[in-house]
Amino acid sequence: MISTDLYQAAQLLYHNQNVAIPTETVYGLAGNIYSEKAISNIFALKNRPLVNPLIVHIGSRDQVEDLTIDVSELAQKLMDKFWPGSLTLVLKKKETVPTIITGGKDTVAIRMPNHPLTLKLLQLLPFPLAAPSANPFGCISPTSASHVDHYFQEKLPMVLDGGSCQNGLESTIIGFENHQPILYRLGAIALEDIENEIGPIAIKNFEEQHPNAPGMMARHYAPNTKTIMTSNVKEVLHLHQGKRIGLLLFDTKITDEKIVHQEILSEQGNLKEAAANLYAALHRLDALPLDVILVERFPDNQLGRAINDRLKRAATAKNTI
Repeated sequence: MISTDLYQAAQLLYHNQNVAIPTETVYGLAGNIYSEKAISNIFALKNRPLVNPLIVHIGSRDQVEDLTIDVSELAQKLMDKFWPGSLTLVLKKKETVPTIITGGKDTVAIRMPNHPLTLKLLQLLPFPLAAPSANPFGCISPTSASHVDHYFQEKLPMVLDGGSCQNGLESTIIGFENHQPILYRLGAIALEDIENEIGPIAIKNFEEQHPNAPGMMARHYAPNTKTIMTSNVKEVLHLHQGKRIGLLLFDTKITDEKIVHQEILSEQGNLKEAAANLYAALHRLDALPLDVILVERFPDNQLGRAINDRLKRAATAKNTI
């Protein structure tokens, strides 16, 4: 059920049920972090590996003290600059934080989302919410209530409709190892913007077996349709004679009779606009009767790096040209 009833959403969550919630990044599949029933159901609904940690969403900075120990000055500086917003911080957890949330690790991923409806919901509740993306594990992330409803339908009692997600990419995730900042996931805040605040950050964003944060596994954010990433779309087009081809492009349309459908993410060449449109365009392409989706490699700077990260994971290694 898609609804805008904030208080019904709060009641469902209070009674250990799950609700899909809007954020400025993507829609999340939410549950009370202290409810074993609610959290277990998130993993079951998504078919998500238990080793893959969940992000805890909070409605105020005060809640950080309830969840963590030893918050560094660097972490405080990042909260001051980017919260509420699309930055997740991985911090040492208190023992009261259930290990099912953290993939068995002694750290917890936390963020304060920048969506007015969800911030109000979080402030109504006496507990934080775990909220991974509201999609089956590995599939295209949802940026609208209808995307979530398509995935889960009657399996989910409610999708709280907050409109289309403004940023359209998951949060950037920063952790700390030996007091040094580490980037675990590229996301809706560009790495360059974070480095402007705290200096150089090491990148450690691939881990299959024991990820420190969500989004680190190689195959992720993937359409059902075979997807190929390439720096030369026109050249690869000619390798797929007789196939129904869809294109995902940055800013310029391609004319070729082999193309069934193409999505242009930003005619103005704006990376922020392209990021906001990325997943909705992939959903549209994946819904068509296509044999293959060709996705264009983006400029590898600012948000283009995060878009390329998602496209690489959407395409299997053997299909990357």
